Amino acid sequence: MSMNTTDTASAATATATAAVPAWYELALCAQTGPGFFFPEPGSSLRDAKRLCGACEGRKPCLDYALANDERFGVWGGLSEAERQALRRRP
Repeated sequence: MSMNTTDTASAATATATAAVPAWYELALCAQTGPGFFFPEPGSSLRDAKRLCGACEGRKPCLDYALANDERFGVWGGLSEAERQALRRRP
């Protein structure tokens, strides 16, 4: 069975749309580029964390990151190391 390019693109879009969590529509990060929340190693996370602090989706974003073991980037206002420390708490 073969699919033409249009069918393939439509299927990919449908899959991507279905995979987007509900809180993401409220999230301020949806209005910025991914480089802002996934900076180069050693770069400052201050601006990303500040934006997260003002975001209505911060708590569900953090819950999502913890539930899905997101290991990179700023999620819910926390860095990788901060999320890892949170997971270790009893």
